[in-house]
Amino acid sequence: MRGLARPALRARWCRRLWALPARAAAAASPSLPTGASPGSGALNPFDRRLKRKQKNWAALQAEPAKCDYLREEVGGRIADRVFDITRTFPLALDVGSGRGYIAQHLTKETVEKLIQVDIAENALKNAIESEIPTVRVVADEEFLPFKEDTFDLVVSSLSLHWVNDLPKAFKEIHQVLKPDGVFIGAMFGGDTLYELRCSLQLAELEREGGFSPHVSPFTAVADLGHLLSRAGFNTLTVDTDEIQVNYPGLFEVMEDLQATQGISYLDQLLFGVIP
Repeated sequence: MRGLARPALRARWCRRLWALPARAAAAASPSLPTGASPGSGALNPFDRRLKRKQKNWAALQAEPAKCDYLREEVGGRIADRVFDITRTFPLALDVGSGRGYIAQHLTKETVEKLIQVDIAENALKNAIESEIPTVRVVADEEFLPFKEDTFDLVVSSLSLHWVNDLPKAFKEIHQVLKPDGVFIGAMFGGDTLYELRCSLQLAELEREGGFSPHVSPFTAVADLGHLLSRAGFNTLTVDTDEIQVNYPGLFEVMEDLQATQGISYLDQLLFGVIP
């Protein structure tokens, strides 16, 4: 296959710090039942029930931390951003917490109480212990089961790129934040796995005369500021980091992506890695 000689794949994420949400500017979204689409005929890129199954499967593997190096790294960097804010947060929310990649880096002097939310109950059951008093809740990131003006801090690490309605997810987060609350999050940006996508497309064009997407779609970094403003946030900071990970071959890449649910359901079947 042409292009597979490149051993390095880039994992690009976007780090953001948002403070002081403008409550008057955030119009609440109408209530929707779990799994509903915000508009008729809207195309949902992700099957949330399948995503929950995949995350539950990954959390039950013998070595769930084997492929968590990116989550560990990004979780630590988000915690560093929290420490940069010279205040104590009485109540914080971790959206899409997984096994608690942010909480393990925080201290009870900075966050007094934490609520972790994830769609996968197995990830919460196998969460990494932290010194912060923690409550774990099974819920979808697009449908947060909390009242308005509840949290002083909301964090999220490498989870929001899997939601079908990102603007709604941002509005949900803005709604549960207090007026002086802070949102710090990270998600994969549009250039993530660029080399893998190009290699697969070149190979498929060469053999089939066309290509289809094999990697989960990612949001362009340039669009995030506008989406956050629409959700009601102000004092926005959007920046990017890039990390390069080396793999010996394609199947090692697929093994990692299987554990992180980064490839499509069809490709999991094609490569024999469907859980």
